[in-house]
Amino acid sequence: MATILSPWKSGLLGAYYYATLPGRWWSNEQAARAGNAPVMVIYYHRVADHTPNCWTISNTQFRREIDWLDANFDLVSLDEAQRRVREGNTRATVSITFDDGYAENCDQALPLLVSRRIPCTYFVTSHHVLTGQSFPHDVAHGAPLRPNTIRQLSSLAASGIDIGAHTRTHPDLGKITDETRLYDEIAGGRDDLEQALGIEIRHFAFPYGLHNNLNAAAFRIAANAGFAGVCSAYGGYNFPGDDGFHLQRIHADPEIVRLKNWLTVDPRKVRHTERFLYDSGDENTSREGAAIVGLARRA
Repeated sequence: MATILSPWKSGLLGAYYYATLPGRWWSNEQAARAGNAPVMVIYYHRVADHTPNCWTISNTQFRREIDWLDANFDLVSLDEAQRRVREGNTRATVSITFDDGYAENCDQALPLLVSRRIPCTYFVTSHHVLTGQSFPHDVAHGAPLRPNTIRQLSSLAASGIDIGAHTRTHPDLGKITDETRLYDEIAGGRDDLEQALGIEIRHFAFPYGLHNNLNAAAFRIAANAGFAGVCSAYGGYNFPGDDGFHLQRIHADPEIVRLKNWLTVDPRKVRHTERFLYDSGDENTSREGAAIVGLARRA
């Protein structure tokens, strides 16, 4: 969850962004010509105009961000993002994702993406959408919020939104060492959604998604369970030649200057973000297409 910048920090960041932007555009153009343009994945949680919190953005701000993204990047699906990481990329690319599964996203945000034919992967926690129970982090915040219903998810899938898995109960997987439980959360959450929706679920996103919320066993389990890819959330960029199975994601911040700064490739963020590495273990997978994942680690 992102913190809100103070006015003076926001002003300093804006000055830094605009002062360094010409150099960034030049560097990005050179990278694009060489087939090394960045492939960035961003994530939202909740878009709504009431009950604001650190994981909610207003509909007005969301539309502003989508307008800017649509004008400046190739907006692609996660499958296409993975292909560009593996094969090369000639234009800065963004893939849009959501985590958890909040009902209010169906009011304006997701219909906006559908109407503009902008790809999106919508990661949901199966227990909450099946039972209607609020997420624990909302309850702890003192403001229980409505999760999506299966009917809403079915309508989204029919409209072209890619539904992804986000565990069964939204635990911190980095704290779980029992591989049976890891499998139940990762593959079991997917199986719940596939049974309820009658569709294939291809991608998985870690709850919380920072380094300490990940572990190597979870990556191995996701691959062997047949997922085409997994997403973290600690803010890294993906470049051609990186791990095409593990997509690092950047928070789509409510302050658009910070989002612009990140997505035009802030060299400080490149230097200071360490990719989570893991041992692939057994790469035999159970679903068609999963064998090509390869679990390549960044050299």
